[in-house]
Amino acid sequence: MASPTTDPQGEGSRFPILAHSPSEDNLLQPPPVPPGPSRSRSQYERIGGPTGTSFLQTLIHLLKGNIGTGLLGLPLAVKNAGLVLGPVSLLGMGIVAIHCMRLLVKCSHHLGERLNKPFLSYGEVVQYGMDNVSWLRRHSRWGKQIVNMFLIITQLGFCCAYFVFLSDNVKQVVEAANTTTISCQVNHTNQTQVLTTTFDSRLYMLCFLPVIILLVFTPNLKYLAPLSLVANLVMTVSLVLIYIYSLTNITDPSYLPRVGRAKDYPLFFGMAIFAFEGIGVVLPLENKMQNPQNFSLVLYLGMAVVTFLYISLGAVGYMCFGEHIESSITLNLPNCWMYQTVKLLYSFGILITFALQFYVPAEIIIPPLVARVSERWETTVDLLLRTALVIFTCALAVLVPELDLVISLVGSVSSSFLALIFPPMLEVATFHTEGLSPWVTLKNTVISVVGLIGFVTGTYIAILEIIARNGQKDGAFPSYLVQ
Repeated sequence: MASPTTDPQGEGSRFPILAHSPSEDNLLQPPPVPPGPSRSRSQYERIGGPTGTSFLQTLIHLLKGNIGTGLLGLPLAVKNAGLVLGPVSLLGMGIVAIHCMRLLVKCSHHLGERLNKPFLSYGEVVQYGMDNVSWLRRHSRWGKQIVNMFLIITQLGFCCAYFVFLSDNVKQVVEAANTTTISCQVNHTNQTQVLTTTFDSRLYMLCFLPVIILLVFTPNLKYLAPLSLVANLVMTVSLVLIYIYSLTNITDPSYLPRVGRAKDYPLFFGMAIFAFEGIGVVLPLENKMQNPQNFSLVLYLGMAVVTFLYISLGAVGYMCFGEHIESSITLNLPNCWMYQTVKLLYSFGILITFALQFYVPAEIIIPPLVARVSERWETTVDLLLRTALVIFTCALAVLVPELDLVISLVGSVSSSFLALIFPPMLEVATFHTEGLSPWVTLKNTVISVVGLIGFVTGTYIAILEIIARNGQKDGAFPSYLVQ
């Protein structure tokens, strides 16, 4: 059932993951409109008010909103790009992503002042930006709907990736249980040695399905706050242990290619932009600060930390495991109980995060459909629709049980539009009547074109890889038999 405190437009992208306490559940709705017929720029910049989040709280929320499962796939992304080209590309992508986030805030401020609105969602900023262009004005509402569509694709894509992540990691722990030891020895191959094979990973997904269905029946995010807090703590500890292990077990990187194969670079692009796609948290965070005029510092500091983590773990993880790196670095951890526990703890965190990420598409899709039925059937229809959406994400994961390809495809298809293509185009639409310099127009055009090329090539290569890998599996395993 929909929460009465949620944003009905579902704007915020990955923002629901930040709801770790009942008080933070308010962050999912726009701030109240201040009284009075008009407001100056200084008033606009302080709409968070004394009850808003502090500098440190906003910084923590920004970090939480940008660091997810995509981080664990970056070592494989670096492998696809090369040991030198990968980190350099991540740095460049981080700079562009921060710039695009800044553009979104800039356009939101400008349009908000013009329309006398204290808060604009991502979709509304696109809609009102299109209103500023005469030949786009008739179709401006489509801009908001397109943003919502890509938010739905992104969030359901995250949920598909979570199904694959859960099945791969739990399957590996179960299969290696008989040989798991206390000693964490290093052999620089796929660290967990599987001696007892069990079922196909897709059967593990079906085992998680009823648990996740029950989890998404939670009527309000505040009921998940205690579990969400625990999940974040265990995921943080797990990530620290993964980072330390990778850093202390680096092998000689001289044999690793500095530049990867050209055909693999689009896969790198998809995985990297999947990790960087946190632009949806920007506007809700900025508008909930006590002093929103300090948000630029929060943005630059927080995203600098995020970019450093992405580059360092991507490079260190690749240097540690080399050509044997898996789609998630957790699958390369040693076959000892400490690191097998790390996999289980991180999987628990992902399980809880599923319900939080599912919240956004559910709040966009379900309420309009529930409104069409009588009050007597509202709850039943709501639960049935939630069940159907979870089954849909599970079915997609069963069809594409490859974590790296799911991440790359989702990143290429939707994250490229939200993080790279829309913001530069939005600046041109918003300020084109105010004399944009040719250099600004050129810069925005280049960013959008790069994003569009990444979308086309990344989607094409990811689909080709999906077809190729499924063809190989069909030849080896004609059905869901033991692997």
